[in-house]
Amino acid sequence: MVNLELYKVFCTVARCGSLTKAAQELYISQPAVSQSIKQLETQLGTPLFKRTHKGMELSAQGGQLIIGNVEQALSLLADAEDKLAELRMRPTGTLRIGASETIFQYILSEKIVEYHKLYPQVKIELIEDVSPRIVEMLKTDRCDIGFLNLPVEEDAGIRLTESILLLNDIFVAGEAYAELKGKELTVWDLQKYPLLLLEPNTVARASVDRFAESVGADLTPSVEVDSWGFMKQLVERGMGIGCIPRRYVRRRLEAGTLVELNVTPPLPPRSVGMALPAKVNPNFALRLFIKMFDETGESPQS
Repeated sequence: MVNLELYKVFCTVARCGSLTKAAQELYISQPAVSQSIKQLETQLGTPLFKRTHKGMELSAQGGQLIIGNVEQALSLLADAEDKLAELRMRPTGTLRIGASETIFQYILSEKIVEYHKLYPQVKIELIEDVSPRIVEMLKTDRCDIGFLNLPVEEDAGIRLTESILLLNDIFVAGEAYAELKGKELTVWDLQKYPLLLLEPNTVARASVDRFAESVGADLTPSVEVDSWGFMKQLVERGMGIGCIPRRYVRRRLEAGTLVELNVTPPLPPRSVGMALPAKVNPNFALRLFIKMFDETGESPQS
């Protein structure tokens, strides 16, 4: 079995194209690098490099054939070593998480509780604010990770990951509008009823407004509210028809205190995304938190 250190020297020489530069990078002498290459070539039974006036070039029938596999194998070994090293470590420090109140309540709460149970030595700071201000905090090192209602404007100061969750906005009503249950409605039919929508300058309200404009409907609200929780209470008490993400009212729908109206065309889905500062590499504690979102199926809350 060939000594792995010889393969590491081989890859370094291939990348540097020079015995001298490879020796400097490896902190060993040039003769030691040359001897390692000769030893590897002897064990493999083939020349790995062509010595030219420009330096060291991989040979077509030797080095070029194995360089990709060797680099991949060394990378896999390095990843394995990193994982074992992290298992021996205990994350510490402070994790600053930014999100809106509803994202904390309906999407992040269980993840945060689970993370705290696994890594109690990490202090968690919850920063509650709207998505645009969370973006500014990420850019000014006042927040480590943000969860944003999408879409948000492109910004070179943040790195926006793929969506972690899709939200489907639906129209719901309480007992006062029981006659609408199971009835086929169009979005234009809703114009005849009092509507409850989130206040302006929110992503959810902007999504409804864009949708209404695209289909030529007037969805002017009778009541504007500042939270989903308050909207659900008002809709249950008969103040009108609300527009709320299905995920946020699932338990009330199951209990029958609210009903989902059959409205066409449906509103397009929107997303919640994860954002990080563009030029900062996540530390160990943050990487462990991000890893939790590889799993799916968070429990809904009412």
